Amino acid sequence: MKRFISITVSMIILSIIYSKIDLQALADIFLNSHRFWMPVSLAMVIPITLFTAWRLQQLMPKSTYLGFWEANRLILAASVLNMVLPSKMGDIAKAYFMRERGHLSGSLSLSLVVFEKSCDLLSLLLWCVFGLFLYPRKDVIFLTMTLGVTTGLIIGILILSSRNFADFLFFILEKITPKTIGKKIAKLQESWTAMHEHFWSDKRQLLKISATSIFIWFLHLLQIWFFILALNAWVPFITNLALSPLAILAGLMPLTFAGVGTRDAALVIFYEPYFNATVAAGLGLLCTARYFLPAVGGLPFLSQYLTTVRNLKQSDI
Repeated sequence: MKRFISITVSMIILSIIYSKIDLQALADIFLNSHRFWMPVSLAMVIPITLFTAWRLQQLMPKSTYLGFWEANRLILAASVLNMVLPSKMGDIAKAYFMRERGHLSGSLSLSLVVFEKSCDLLSLLLWCVFGLFLYPRKDVIFLTMTLGVTTGLIIGILILSSRNFADFLFFILEKITPKTIGKKIAKLQESWTAMHEHFWSDKRQLLKISATSIFIWFLHLLQIWFFILALNAWVPFITNLALSPLAILAGLMPLTFAGVGTRDAALVIFYEPYFNATVAAGLGLLCTARYFLPAVGGLPFLSQYLTTVRNLKQSDI
């Protein structure tokens, strides 16, 4: 039911956006797209996936082994599951599969995935803060967003770096949420504690993972800038570092299917000073392709994960 509602909300938002643009003009934009930048921008999913797989390898404890191509299969299959399952359950399935294959324990496998996603979010916020501080527009709206994103980044770093701060936050969440959700929070806290014990024991490795995450998100934002060039539009790269993370963050809100709709609307609003809504709608389609293409690449590996998904509810992760 929740997935049906999210798809409905996405369709409503998209219908509003597309009712205000010329569909023939949108088709012409793609027909006349840049012959070099379009394939280059779409092909960026390859190095992004490869670097993400390499990071997953580096996250593994030294006593375990995860092959590079197996890491790629895990990431691609999780991309498929994330498209069809709610709440990024594909990543949870990835943790479960890693445990089933004997790579590491259940709590540590979940903490690894949680740490991986935390690094992604903090890296995205870091680039957003960097871009917003250099962004020339300094009105109340963007100053408020700069303050909000900066606050989120600081809190995220504190949660990731301070076990006491994280325990305090988990305690508050357990008190204010229903018991059913509180049990999940308690399980997440257990995994978070395992994550602290594992990752903070090797600060050199932690620094390498953090730097890799920042670089991976630089590639993500570079890809979106390439999309803009592919549509024969222009935005200064520094400006794109501010605006594209805001659109991605809008897509992370649990309102729509895979961020479709909210992300598209954010692109139309934020990029309005640089190009019209028709181009922004095209950019929204390409940004959706960023998630769709890895999912297509993961289809050949999906069958071995179906059992994982069926057994996920019985998992003790």
